[in-house]
Amino acid sequence: QFSGLLGTVYRRGNLSFTRDGSSLISPVGNRISVFDLKNNKCETLPLATRLNIVCVGLSPDGSLAILIDEEGAALLVSLIGKCVIHHFYFHKPVHSVSFSPDGKKFVITKDNVALMYHAPGKKREFNAFVLDKTYYGPYDETTCIDWTDDSKCFAVGSKDMSTWVFGAERWANLIYYSLGGHKDIIVACFFEENSLDLYTVSQDAALCVWQCDTELDGLKPMPPKDAAKEKNAEGDDEEFLEEPKGEEIHGKANPNEQETRNKVKYSRVAKYFFNKEGDFNNLTSAAYHKKTHLLVTGFASGIFHLHELPDFNLIHSLSISDQRIASISINCTGDWIAFGCSGLGQLLVWEWQSESYVLKQQGHFNSMVSLAYSPDGQYIATGGEDGKVKVWNTSSSFCFVTFTEHNSGVTAVTFTSSGYVILSASLDGTVRAFDLHRYRNFRTFTSPRPSQFSCLAVDSSGEIVSAGSQDSFEIFIWSMQSGRLLDVLSGHEGPISSLSFNPMKCALASASWDKTVKLWDMLDSWRTKETLILNSDVLVVAFRPDGKELAVATLNGQITFWDHENAVQTGSIEGRHDLQMGRKELDKITAKQAAKGKSFTTLCYSADGQSILAGGLSKFVCIYNVKEQILMKKIEISCNFSLDAMEEYLDRRKMTEFGSMALIDEGAGDEDGVAIPLPGVKRGDMSYRHFKPEIRVTCLRFSPTGRSWAATTTEGLLIYSLDSGLIFDPFDLDIDVTPSNIHKTLRQKEYTMAIIMAFKLNEKKLIQEVIEAVPSNEVDVVCSSLPDLYVEKVLEFLASAFETSCHLEFYLIWANKLLMLHGQKLKTRSMKLLPVIQFLQKSIQRHFEDVSKLCEWNIYNIKYALAISQQRGMKRLAEETSVDEDDLDSDSDYLM
Repeated sequence: QFSGLLGTVYRRGNLSFTRDGSSLISPVGNRISVFDLKNNKCETLPLATRLNIVCVGLSPDGSLAILIDEEGAALLVSLIGKCVIHHFYFHKPVHSVSFSPDGKKFVITKDNVALMYHAPGKKREFNAFVLDKTYYGPYDETTCIDWTDDSKCFAVGSKDMSTWVFGAERWANLIYYSLGGHKDIIVACFFEENSLDLYTVSQDAALCVWQCDTELDGLKPMPPKDAAKEKNAEGDDEEFLEEPKGEEIHGKANPNEQETRNKVKYSRVAKYFFNKEGDFNNLTSAAYHKKTHLLVTGFASGIFHLHELPDFNLIHSLSISDQRIASISINCTGDWIAFGCSGLGQLLVWEWQSESYVLKQQGHFNSMVSLAYSPDGQYIATGGEDGKVKVWNTSSSFCFVTFTEHNSGVTAVTFTSSGYVILSASLDGTVRAFDLHRYRNFRTFTSPRPSQFSCLAVDSSGEIVSAGSQDSFEIFIWSMQSGRLLDVLSGHEGPISSLSFNPMKCALASASWDKTVKLWDMLDSWRTKETLILNSDVLVVAFRPDGKELAVATLNGQITFWDHENAVQTGSIEGRHDLQMGRKELDKITAKQAAKGKSFTTLCYSADGQSILAGGLSKFVCIYNVKEQILMKKIEISCNFSLDAMEEYLDRRKMTEFGSMALIDEGAGDEDGVAIPLPGVKRGDMSYRHFKPEIRVTCLRFSPTGRSWAATTTEGLLIYSLDSGLIFDPFDLDIDVTPSNIHKTLRQKEYTMAIIMAFKLNEKKLIQEVIEAVPSNEVDVVCSSLPDLYVEKVLEFLASAFETSCHLEFYLIWANKLLMLHGQKLKTRSMKLLPVIQFLQKSIQRHFEDVSKLCEWNIYNIKYALAISQQRGMKRLAEETSVDEDDLDSDSDYLM
């Protein structure tokens, strides 16, 4: 099951803080990630839209969210249950969505209208989205929404440079009001706290301050309907009330005197200009915090300003990068400001008062190419085409270090067996070793003449490093200890595509486009030991974790399995039909025909060696059973149609007599495209082109714990895990195994029986309750009486419990006793139990690192305190001795 998305922190759309202000919701493609800033964790919700998400609306109570994609398809999502409640289609692209502060209504803007709906959950409705009113007013597309604090009115900004104030109810003195005064697109509009006073911000970096002659309490309700019919000069709006599409309100930009009599009036009291730096420094986003009167504005050049309103006092002016700031959000307390840069895929949360970063994350600028798990499964290293190597924490989903030493795209990354060294190969002709203790590049391996390295492997001892060349068809061998080049292995007649070391022996398998796999013995002699000849170009090679089998994927879509000791093929899988390619927008042939020429480009064995994962230029990852050579499962890694090669059939609506609509650059005129100016006016980036990335899986790796696997894809780093979500999976269940019987057995102090019954029922909370009820002095007795079958289950539970529990010593006693008493029996099933043991090791190692850091810090503090006290003692002693000497001198003077 999908567990999390790493490597991508922000794509496009608006950022939103949760109600308590401690979590940030960020759209990542067609999914949303929730960043818990207090606990330093990130979670990607297991739901997805059909296209990239462009706007997110959060309900005031924080329980519901509306996600709207590029075409206007919406999902109503429960943030508590993390599931989809309702689907809705708005038929046109939606620019913004906003809930009213009381949570009863929400407004969306599309085209030149604003639509107000009844918010779901507040009333018993058959349909979740019931249209209440449609507001017409602007001539051009609407851009932004803001509500008054009491939900009586809302304001809508437009591309026609006007801002409209509408009444959420039919007020007698405010149905609509149009505000001008700007010379460019309205980016944002904000009401003052508990007031109808308004601020409007436009793209040409201008701020208008509007004052209203009426307070919120001064809004008068409409008279009853019968009286309204006589007074209403605008037409029979009552006819619309019977219609299912809701009431329509048509605003006029220049109403006559009679219509404006006794109505709310606005006057512009001030107009301010931001300091523009250069012609292209457009204002792109803004956010306002009503309680602290803080206005934050972001510009296309990456600069952001903090101003205090209404006096427009500049507090800060800083720069994030040189890329456009796409979204800004302020949390409820006004302390944290979130910035999203879609160009770099960058997400920042800045605490403006202390001028420090709460969060600073950025994915790979270009697509990821390779990944590697650390031996304990705690970290994942990724290499990208942007030349960066990033290290991600699997439990928090955050990147904690980025290495930028490479000058070209990284083609492969791997960990050494110790887990503290990362090796990366690049097209810049270097293989670099990075130290995870000091976060530095401590070794750089190069070849005698420049070569582009396409693949990388390190032996199980971590001493021998090998890299394959793309252009000279050679394999280079270096010593990790000395950094010297030990040997150059030649013999292949085509580019080296993949390298893999045998985990149990010092033997290297190299795959090449010359249709061969060569096996090299590193100890005996540096020469080829065996050559396996295949029918097609070899793309990837992988050893089974026990080193007894070799899997090879070739260009004709086949996966073959070899007994490399005897050079005998033991099986093959025809994978072409399973890959199931999608059709690209500009393809002249069907997806079925295109799939015939495709193949798997990445392979990976599962931790127990019974299954193999395979992926390539497709949205599917195939899991095969090696022994039976059958397809067990096909996992669709993405349902995002914003990516290319997703559809099986071409959409006839996108085909014209001149060819596909994809050939036409539709990005022109959009906010992130080229602004088409008047003839003769040069503005915007004329080289900008609309780009649709193609879906593909570049690398697959299984976690050493056996609980999860990861894939680098066009979307980012996807992790699939067995631990996601609660699954009721009982084991040997009979009629007597009930929670009440388990509690009864526990009260009778029959601990072993209670543990067995709890594992039969297989409910995590109940298992935890039973295990924690066992007194620590009886753990030894309980462990010795546990059946062998349940020892493995208890170990697995302990490994997962270590991740979250604070009872560290108690669980360590359990783990120690189980391994000491059952270690010999567990050793006989070591291959099967290896993932569980590694999972346990990962959890204990993490706690060890945390506690050891704390202990070191405490030791340092104690030493410091002792040194200070010692110093003070010495000082006091010196003072006393000097006083004594003075006394002696005075006595001697007296005697004289």
